[in-house]
Amino acid sequence: MSAHYDVVIVGGGHNALTAAAYLAQARKRVVVLERQDRVGGAAVSEQPWAGVDARLSRYSYLVSLLPRTIIDDLDLRLDLRRRRYSSYTPDPADPSRGILVDNADAAATTASFIRTTGDLREAERFETFTDRLLPLAATVFPSVTAPLRRASEMRADMADTALWDALTTRPLGDLLREGLGTDIARGIALTDGLIGTFSWADDPSLRQNRCFLYHVIGGGTGDWDVPVGGMGRVSAALENAARRAGAEVRVNATVTAIDPSGTVTLRTGEQITARLVLSGVGPSVLDRLISAAPAPNADTGPEGAQLKVNMLLSRLPRLRDTTVSPEAAFAGTFHVNETMTQLDDAYAAAVAGGIPQPLPAEIYCHSLTDPSILGPALQQSGAQTLTLFGLQVPHRLAAGVTSADYRSTLVDAATRSLDAVLAEPLADCLFIAPDGSPCIEARTTTDLEESLGMTAGDIFHGPLSWPWAGDDEPLESAAERWGVATAHERVLLCGSGARRGGAVSGIGGHNAAMAALELLD
Repeated sequence: MSAHYDVVIVGGGHNALTAAAYLAQARKRVVVLERQDRVGGAAVSEQPWAGVDARLSRYSYLVSLLPRTIIDDLDLRLDLRRRRYSSYTPDPADPSRGILVDNADAAATTASFIRTTGDLREAERFETFTDRLLPLAATVFPSVTAPLRRASEMRADMADTALWDALTTRPLGDLLREGLGTDIARGIALTDGLIGTFSWADDPSLRQNRCFLYHVIGGGTGDWDVPVGGMGRVSAALENAARRAGAEVRVNATVTAIDPSGTVTLRTGEQITARLVLSGVGPSVLDRLISAAPAPNADTGPEGAQLKVNMLLSRLPRLRDTTVSPEAAFAGTFHVNETMTQLDDAYAAAVAGGIPQPLPAEIYCHSLTDPSILGPALQQSGAQTLTLFGLQVPHRLAAGVTSADYRSTLVDAATRSLDAVLAEPLADCLFIAPDGSPCIEARTTTDLEESLGMTAGDIFHGPLSWPWAGDDEPLESAAERWGVATAHERVLLCGSGARRGGAVSGIGGHNAAMAALELLD
């Protein structure tokens, strides 16, 4: 059997749905092929524990890079809530004190800096550092849904060319040491360069710089928002937009081969032909589908470096810092053992083949911002969700270990790290499911690879690129101009592996659709 379309999209993640919606709106015949029994990829909400009325975003968790233009163009009905508290960071040397960055109370923020660091000016330096990034975000972010600009053009729009040069030519550690005076404040900033990225402050490859840039430009402000109803609402809205526009969305449709001429073969033997193929899967997966090449190893291909632990608590744990309420501390990003020194030491430990001790981690409590993810009875009982995102655990550490053992080892390391800054064991606060088990689950890079097909558990589908073109880079074709080109003229990237992909943004899908429309017309 053979069916002909204008575009066939391989993979049904949120970027693929974004591309499908735009193409269908333009009256193109498009089909999305997803191997799982539902679409959404990593941006889905699930009920992890039987009999417990809690719907969690098991993989992705916050929204920063989804442009307003995509929301408006596709008429997405989303409620994205801004968090009052930016972060709380207990001092690892003395967890009875910590830095609370309160966006609504500058005086309280300053007081916490002074109490924790003993430096009367560190709060001022931190504010100056973050404010200095705002013009960068305002310059770069509007460009991500337009054809790639040249680096020199982007730099010319920046009044602070010293910041541009520091971020794009020198390791991030230099900028952090120049702008901030304490190890703990530098660590708060450095974490934005390490989410899903295995690196360190002075990495000459600058991969930490690129990750940092994406984290501080979102929405033109760098704010990270909570989607009401969970990440599944984002994918559901995109799926509705695609279907409403006339796109065909097929689940349980496993692609086994792609011919660059435009023919896609399914496991059933069915073949689908199209004028263009858009790939929502990672570039390394795409290569295997086209050429049956072996999977890349950690030295040559993608490599994730994170742990995600989802929890339901009967109540928030008490803090050693009695000046800050748990409701404030967990409402933003709760940094655990993430000074710059600790982050760099954790990197060195992982390079040497060991699990970092202590494991750097970040904690989020989505239910404080969005109680709707919990059923009425759970809300009334005071239950709260908790998400832990562990850093500096590259996929190579999973080699030779069973998935279950690796998962257990990382969860033990993560809970020990968190317990070190709490006034009571986390285990005492875990909600107990009807079957008697504690409500805690972990997702490692191995789990991501096995369940979602992300090579080596890399959430970005490969190394992040600068969101602009080099001055000598060819931008002759539509695919090159939009940052979605592959080695094959009729195959485009539309997922996180696209030039400006990564995170829950829809940017890769938008840009692939724009390039496709140029090529089809």
